[in-house]
Amino acid sequence: MTRSIIELTPTAEDDRVARYAAAAIALTVAEAAIPLPLPGVKPGLANIVTLVVLARWGWREAAWVSLLRVFAASLLLGQFLAPGFFLSLAGALASLLALAGTVRLPKKWFGPVSTSILAAFAHIGAQLILARLWLVPHDGVFYLAPLFGAAAVLFGLVNGLVAAVLLRDLPRQEVPYPK
Repeated sequence: MTRSIIELTPTAEDDRVARYAAAAIALTVAEAAIPLPLPGVKPGLANIVTLVVLARWGWREAAWVSLLRVFAASLLLGQFLAPGFFLSLAGALASLLALAGTVRLPKKWFGPVSTSILAAFAHIGAQLILARLWLVPHDGVFYLAPLFGAAAVLFGLVNGLVAAVLLRDLPRQEVPYPK
């Protein structure tokens, strides 16, 4: 019997996605250690990484970073296939759809801050809808919408501002990661 060997050679894009995903995963895990006053209200620090990747490398790489973060962080935090994982995945998918729409908007008026706020609203909207359809069989869950909306504005604004500063201050060309 002949044994075939498949050799995969990572591309520069693979290395870049892995580095950014690792940073987003680290921020997610660190954020999980922060005590929060209300369940479900988190700053979403990993979204800063997604915004930087979106601006520098495009939607496809941002989607990879975001989805790898959701899956890997849920595994590291012991939440894979738990309700929190599905809420996070729904929020990430909705945010990615919002980001897909914002990349087509005029850059003159839509930058990292407005993009971040739109993605934050999409994220929390998807989570509220999933929570209503699956976890809380009562429309009372929507009474939390103003609170979550305020959090989306606040954290979307802060994350967008941080991403804008990083995009301004980081060099345009990244040095290839040493092998």
